[in-house]
Amino acid sequence: MKVKLSKAVKLFFGNSSLEMVYFEAIANALDANATQIRINIEAKDYSQPETLVINISDNGEGFTDERYTKFGNLFDVEDASHKGLGRLVYLCYFEKIKITSRYKDTYQRNFEFSDSFDETQCLITQQDKGENGSTLSMSGYTLAKLGKNEYLSPKYIKDRVLEKFYSRLYKCKNKTENIEISISANISGRHQEEILKTSDIPEFTQVQVQDKLDLFSNIELYYNIKSTNSSSKVITAISVDERTYPIDIIADENFPPFYEMVFLLYSDYFNGKVDASRESLSIPKADMDNIQSLLRKNIQSIINEKIPRVAQTNKERKEKLINRYPHLNGYFENDKIGYASQDELLKKAQDTFFRKQREILNANHLTDEQYEQSLDLASRTLTEYILFRQNVIERLKNIDAKDRESVIHNILIPMKNVFEKQSFAADIYRNNIWVLDDKFMTYDTILSDKEMSDVVNVITEGEVFDNDDDRPDIALIFSDDPKKENDKKVNVVIVELKKKGVSVENNSIVEIQLEKRARKLLQHYKDKIQQIWFYGVVEISEEFELHLASDYHKLYSAGKVYYRDKEIVLQANPKISVPVGLFIMDFDAVVDDADARNSTFLNIIRSKITSK
Repeated sequence: MKVKLSKAVKLFFGNSSLEMVYFEAIANALDANATQIRINIEAKDYSQPETLVINISDNGEGFTDERYTKFGNLFDVEDASHKGLGRLVYLCYFEKIKITSRYKDTYQRNFEFSDSFDETQCLITQQDKGENGSTLSMSGYTLAKLGKNEYLSPKYIKDRVLEKFYSRLYKCKNKTENIEISISANISGRHQEEILKTSDIPEFTQVQVQDKLDLFSNIELYYNIKSTNSSSKVITAISVDERTYPIDIIADENFPPFYEMVFLLYSDYFNGKVDASRESLSIPKADMDNIQSLLRKNIQSIINEKIPRVAQTNKERKEKLINRYPHLNGYFENDKIGYASQDELLKKAQDTFFRKQREILNANHLTDEQYEQSLDLASRTLTEYILFRQNVIERLKNIDAKDRESVIHNILIPMKNVFEKQSFAADIYRNNIWVLDDKFMTYDTILSDKEMSDVVNVITEGEVFDNDDDRPDIALIFSDDPKKENDKKVNVVIVELKKKGVSVENNSIVEIQLEKRARKLLQHYKDKIQQIWFYGVVEISEEFELHLASDYHKLYSAGKVYYRDKEIVLQANPKISVPVGLFIMDFDAVVDDADARNSTFLNIIRSKITSK
């Protein structure tokens, strides 16, 4: 052989898999006009791949002088449909392949294929007249482990061989050639066997595709659809050099239940369009996009005709997408709904959305058309944000009573963070203080348990905590920076979260803590604070509610919200005080009120987005 095999193997089959050994051996056997192919696999255990031995035999014409010469020379091929490299894949997995071949009825050729293969080193003997054919015995597995155990499973191999050679076996069936491929395995003392016959290949319906991939090549689609009592299976592929290559058309999540479908696309345009190792198609991306679109359009038409309920299901899928993602309505690729995965549909629609946003933002002057488009994009962007809010609300609804208050805190305002007005746009998807009230989104600064420990330490001075986990979850929202050197006073909102399920006594302590902490905060910032709103988010039991009802006013809410005004006296003589609004809110009220506000907003915006 004229090429150093070890380098050729790495060059052409660097990303191969063990199943390609079967594919190559079967293809060679079929090229030699074999009608019987036997694959026998033996190993002590899946965990001992070094004991793996694979024998593949056939009743083909054998290694005649002409075939052996071609075998000994890489790239020596009969036509463009052959690559002349396939046998190299054997050396990806085995140190040596012993080959015994009977040809012309009475001649037998014995040789060994390895990295040091020399085509002059073969033994030819003359035998009694017998059946022609070849046997490949592969041993000395070179890898540390199997890629996956299924590579030794007859059922898996049968399915993969069928998928890879659908078009060729169908061609043999049409010629009334009876091909039988038997696959057996003995692993860990367990015997398994499968047989694949051309009679297993279903009858196909042929459709002439009107569109053309180039000026000269006709396109034909062969398909078979049958109902089953088991799980669904769909094969969509193109036939290249009598092998089939899968093309992603229908995502697994969209397979119609209880149907097996095969769609094969044929065209002279595909001839030779695979790489040297036959692992990947070598079709330009633009052409591949056209092929996928063409195949999808024809498959969609066939399925809608044969299984009408699929069209209705896809219509429902589209409605769900639009209801769930109204800001992307008009950007979904309608012909892919029910075929591509939802993740792919969303990504492409989102990419289109972002691209249109960039086009508008980068425009120096807006045309009338761009101005109208900017209004549409603005409503979609706002809807996207409202949808994000709804996801936050759903997360809050699912918080379990045993979860710590820090879980709630991190959803509302991520702990160990400071949010400031100048970075509002960047923080809008991280800061969810709007859950309490949308007006708090006009903040200047939000401190969320950061190394603002100095402030928290001041307002909790004297309180005893067993450990850091017992420390209160407090967030502070300022209308302006209280550290500024000016006479302007600021308003502040203090939010303290209590985990769900705490005792009545601990909830009652909230009122006392609110007042103490308000006073300490006022003293800390001296004359800078003109008013405080204090929110205690707790779980309000019936007993605690009775306690609140005596001094608080119940506010309009989807849950339980109580409020009272109070003055915090800082100095008795002369009297100096600051008004404080105290809110005691049930956790469910916070979430349900936010849900009600957001749902109303979402419904209004959704109704204004025009379908494209």
